[in-house]
Amino acid sequence: MKINGVLIEDTFAEAFPMKATRLILTAHNATWANHAANALTGFATSVIGCGCEASIERQLKRTETPDGRPGVAVLLFAMSNKELTKQLRNRVSQCVLTAPTSACFAGILEGDPLPLGKALRYFGDGYQISKQLGSKRYWRVPVMDGEFLCEDVTRVTKAVGGGNFLILAETQAQALDASELAVRAMRRLRDIILPFPGGVVRSGSKVGSKYKTLPASTNHRYCPTLRGLVDSALPPNVGAVLEIVIDGLTPAAIALATRVGVQAACTRGRRGGIVAISAGNYGGNLGPFHFKLREILQ
Repeated sequence: MKINGVLIEDTFAEAFPMKATRLILTAHNATWANHAANALTGFATSVIGCGCEASIERQLKRTETPDGRPGVAVLLFAMSNKELTKQLRNRVSQCVLTAPTSACFAGILEGDPLPLGKALRYFGDGYQISKQLGSKRYWRVPVMDGEFLCEDVTRVTKAVGGGNFLILAETQAQALDASELAVRAMRRLRDIILPFPGGVVRSGSKVGSKYKTLPASTNHRYCPTLRGLVDSALPPNVGAVLEIVIDGLTPAAIALATRVGVQAACTRGRRGGIVAISAGNYGGNLGPFHFKLREILQ
């Protein structure tokens, strides 16, 4: 299979189960909503070292937010409810509570509850007030610019982490250009995030290492500088590889994002230096979700 002359390798991306939640962050204007969202989702590229994977899902209009203010939807993924609870407590308390004019609401309505305002209300030192509106409880925590409004709980849902595809190009610049096209197209979609910087990762990894203390190490078969030293997966004309990792609330969301992203990455075609599209897997031993490139793109 080829798209614009770009070979689509007959392989699959291997993904694994995660737990996820969505938060709605609002503020006086979009600038401050994004300040809170960017701080909340910082240092959240990989559970290998960050504890969670998180990013902005999309910008929200006033008509889409609980309080009628500009907002941002963010998604957070972790390996367990316990870790997700910890990440929520730390990140919302340090990055949203602290952001001027911010408020925080649940963005998923079904699933097991995770403490949100329930855990943060104690910052009010006894002056906090709860309000019940319908089936939802909110906490009003006094702060120096007024009050921080935070929903009592958010909800957790089953999710999928580690969807991915690899862009093999002749040069680094061409690989980056194709990646940017893919990210731009994929960020129009809902229910997914691309957790790495700018949505792209250059340090694709494999499970394990020659060093016993490391759980993961460089994916040497896709490193162009090692081509003459290892069992390389790269043809001679590939000078750079970049990976796009996708976390999604459902397998269908990841499959759609993969299709949209790969098609966009192939826009420049073979004439633009894009040699092939591949994917990272571990022979089916890492996770139960297998996203077969050719099936998705048919």
